[in-house]
Order: sequence, then C-alpha cells, then structure tokens
Amino acid sequence: MFTSTERIKPDAQSIVLYLESLLSHKYQIPTFQRDVVWEKENVKKLWDSIYKFYPLGSILIWKTNTKLESHREIGGIKFADNFYSNEYQYILDGQQRTTSLLTSIYGGKIANNENFDPTLYIDLTIELTDATDDTSYAKRFLFWDEIDDKDGQLRANIGRKKRYQDKLIVSLIDIIKNYREIEKHLYTSVNGEYDHPYIQQLRRIQEVFANYKISFIELRGIEVAEVCQIFERINQAGKPLDIFDIVVAKTFRSENQTNNISGFYLRELFDKFKQTISSSQYANIDNWTLLQILAVVVKLEFPEAGIQNITDMYLNKLKTEHIEAVWSNFKIAVAKTFDCFDNILHIKGGRLIPYRYFYLTITAYFYRNEKPDYSFLNKYFWYYSFHNADLLTNTTHLWEHIYFINQQKVNSTYSFNQFDIDKNSLRKSFYSYRGRLSRAILSFYANHKPQDWAKPHRDVLSNVYYLLTDKPNLHHIFPVNFIKQSGIASQIECDSLMNIAYLSQITNLKISDKNPLDYLKEYDEPDLETVLRSHLIPTMILEWSRADALPENALSIFIEERVNLLLEALRLKLEGIEFHVFDMGNRTDNISS
Repeated sequence: MFTSTERIKPDAQSIVLYLESLLSHKYQIPTFQRDVVWEKENVKKLWDSIYKFYPLGSILIWKTNTKLESHREIGGIKFADNFYSNEYQYILDGQQRTTSLLTSIYGGKIANNENFDPTLYIDLTIELTDATDDTSYAKRFLFWDEIDDKDGQLRANIGRKKRYQDKLIVSLIDIIKNYREIEKHLYTSVNGEYDHPYIQQLRRIQEVFANYKISFIELRGIEVAEVCQIFERINQAGKPLDIFDIVVAKTFRSENQTNNISGFYLRELFDKFKQTISSSQYANIDNWTLLQILAVVVKLEFPEAGIQNITDMYLNKLKTEHIEAVWSNFKIAVAKTFDCFDNILHIKGGRLIPYRYFYLTITAYFYRNEKPDYSFLNKYFWYYSFHNADLLTNTTHLWEHIYFINQQKVNSTYSFNQFDIDKNSLRKSFYSYRGRLSRAILSFYANHKPQDWAKPHRDVLSNVYYLLTDKPNLHHIFPVNFIKQSGIASQIECDSLMNIAYLSQITNLKISDKNPLDYLKEYDEPDLETVLRSHLIPTMILEWSRADALPENALSIFIEERVNLLLEALRLKLEGIEFHVFDMGNRTDNISS
C-alpha cells in the first residue's frame, strides 16, 4: 500500500536527462495516446518558453505493473519491442511536448511530411531584447529548410547558411554533445571577448540544458478507473482518457509470423464491425457500450474469467484470448440486437432506447441462441420500458435481467410479475428525449409504424426519410403558438407527449401553427382515420375538425383519450401478464388484467 503522498507525487528532471531516460526505455507512451499534431511554429514557441525558463506544465506519469501496448516509435525514433519490467512508467499526458523535444534534438520523421527534418538549430546572433520580447524566437530557432533551401535562392537563407558555416547557427544536439568545441570556436571568432553577445547566447542555451526542469506528476498504486478520472481532470481541453483506450492498449498483440502468432487490435475490430452494420441507425454506438456488451458476453462464456461486473475495474480485466474466443458470436448477437431494435421493434435510432442496458441484456439473449423467441422479447422490452418502477437502472438490475433471460433461453418458459403503470405519469411525460418513460413513449409511437398524413401509405420513420431532406420531425398536434393564442390549455398540457406525433419534415412545416380543425381538413381523405390510428391519435379530433368546433378543454379531453389508447395498445403487447393501471392524478386505483 502507498501513502497519500506516495500515490501522487511531484518530481522534476532536466530536459537532457528526461530524453535520455525515454531513449533507455524508462518511460513508455501507451498506444491510446492520440496522434501528435506537429507544427513548426508550435515547436519554436515551446523552445522559446524553455529559453525564457517559463513553466511548460507537468508531464503525467503512471507507474504500474500493468503491461500496456506502447508506441514502437516516437517521431520516427524507434524503441525496443517486447519491453518488460517489474514497474512500467507510462506517459499519460505530455506526448505532444515529449515528441517535440525529442525530434527537435535527435531528429526523426514527422507523419505526413516524411522529407522534413525536425532537427532544431539556434542562431546565436539573435539577442533577446527584453523580457516581453515575443517575436525574436522565430528567427532564433530555425529548421534546416530555413537555413538551406533546396534552390539556395532565398535571401534570408543565404545569410543563415553563411552563419551556419561560421558555426554561429548550431543544432541543439551539437550544443549538448560538443559544447566545449563550439565555445572554443566562438572565443576565437570574437577575439576572446568573454562577454560577447554570441558567447552569452551560447551560455544561456547551455544553462537551459543544465538547469531547466521539466515537471512531473507521478501516479503510483492507483487503479485504472482513478487514473482515467485524474487524466480527465487535468486535461479538460483535450479528449478524456477512457477505459476503452486502456483495454485497447492492454489487449494489443503484435503479429509474429515466425511463431505463427496473429496480431490483435481491438479498436480495429470495433471499427470493422461498425462498418459491417453501417446501414443501421445503430452503427454509431459508442465504444464504451460495445465494450460493456463484450464484458457481459465474456462473463457468460468464461464465468471464471473474473469479469464480475461492467464497471471500469472489471473491464480492465478483459483478456485478449477471451475476446478472441467470443468475438465471432459476439458480432452475431450484437447485429441481431440492432436488427431487433430496427426491424422488429421499429425503433429507428439509439436515442429512443429507454434503458442503455437493453443493449447488454438483449445481446446476452441473442448470444449463442439459435432459436430466439421474439414474442418473449417484445413482452420483455415493453414490460421494462413502461413499468412504473425503474427496473433496469443499475448493475444489480442488469445481472438479474441477464439471469432471467438466460433461464428463458434454457427452458423456453418465462413469467413476468404484475405490470404496474401510473396513468398520470403518461399525462405528465414531457416533450423530451430525456428520461426513461419519455423515450419509452416515443419508442412506442415508432413501434406502431406511424404513417405520413400527406402520403398515407408511407411510414414516417422509414429509412427513406432518414436519407432524404424530408426527415422525421416531432410535431405538436395542438401547436404551441395556437395554444398560446387561443388559451385553451396550459403549457404543461401543450408539452405532454400525448400531444406529440411523428410527421415528415415537409408536412410539419406546412402545418406550422395552424388550428388543428383547419389543418386536418387538408388531409381529410378516406385513409386519414387509419393514419391517425397508426399514431395512436384519437379520431375524435377528426370529428371535431369535420364539425368545425373544439369542445371546452379540448386538449385535456384529447390527452385523456390518447392515454387510454396507449394503455390499450400496451395491454395487447403484454398479453397474458397481469396489467395494473393506477392514477396518481385522481388518487384512485383501477386494476385490470
């Protein structure tokens, strides 16, 4: 165990010692670090800050016995393969600065600019005028293409090339390795003038190498979940480090043809899998959710693997060989889950799924299941989506669900407890994608394949609409501005999901804020009643339109009837399950089965 002061400890090293330690494999840069964006101007500014002894910010080092896959090279400078140690030191934050320092001193290759030499030179003739000088660095620090252009025609470069030949422009690595020779040559060229500006500049950069300290924060005895949190806290401007990055690095395996060992790269597997389902609305699922699904499948296949949960601590235990063993069946199960959402439940897009854990439980159901019972899945999905109690909100619920559905897979028998739903919760569910019940209602509307009012034989939520500019919109049946102007209802009733329907974008724009009595007349064709039923919309509103009269409290009456239609449709979905409706709005119970 480490004390509080040992767990997170500041430290510092000179630039030269830090880079030497890196080259001698003391530090590793894990593969989850992002690609470096290398720019000449930024490298010069970095060195200007060092030259002025400004702080650069800390390098974050994680000391651990966990083996991660690390970069084989940095800026083209190669490192040893298959490096092993009792304690690894990973650079979690500071790759950009490290790469810039390393390549500007030791040279290398810059991605997408292979012919560019990143070695940095200093022009000893450029003086620092004052502490606020913020321009001279561009002339003081130079790259080779600023000293010797290919054609030798740039006037500035002609002068620099002469100073280079006179050893007044020297590389940083040359100052580190041959300082005495450079100093001796300068003394001779300035006639032994001890305080000559050129000599002062040389001493200053030598002092930088000797005395400028790079700050470190060392993390030791800290688990991966806390490391991710620390990384995110100190790296607000960048992309947070997450558990998926860690697992990718830990499970990486290089190909070794000599020993017949295949390579393994989890990120690439995820990306290729998403490409195979690119036509699905679910192809943009995040890697973290996919990783949790993978952990569930590994637990099913290898109970002894130690994957007791889907938290970061247990995701960190995923092993390459276990992932390889389940991968083929995992892909099939996930694809079936997405197909079930898309083509069985007719829910077009992940933002409508009431519980994120449905991805995990339904994939667990499809995993190695040759004869899935879609009648069971329908009941399962709608039962838990609408049940008055939130029954899939934590990992305890998750494993209870997985046990339940696995029993069904084995025995082909199942039974649900009494289904409870509060009628008032449906009335008060608001127009939003937030909240389990709101998404459940919108999913239920989508499940009934609502038809376009202007084109009655076309489903509003068909893939065609998603690919066209005429995309599905959510529309207030009693428009917001109409309600405000007429004063027939409150804002709460207006925003109720009982006042919402899916319409195509063009139809929605055409209706705008019109009185429902008026706009329904435009669509009052023989098929309109069927169309309204596909939206679970009470046809009484069509009768009001034909009579050209809205009753008092029209929206309240409409909402009440639509709640009843939704409950009746839900009762059909849950046929055979005891169905209990109660109304906290009226404080009376109504039990039906």
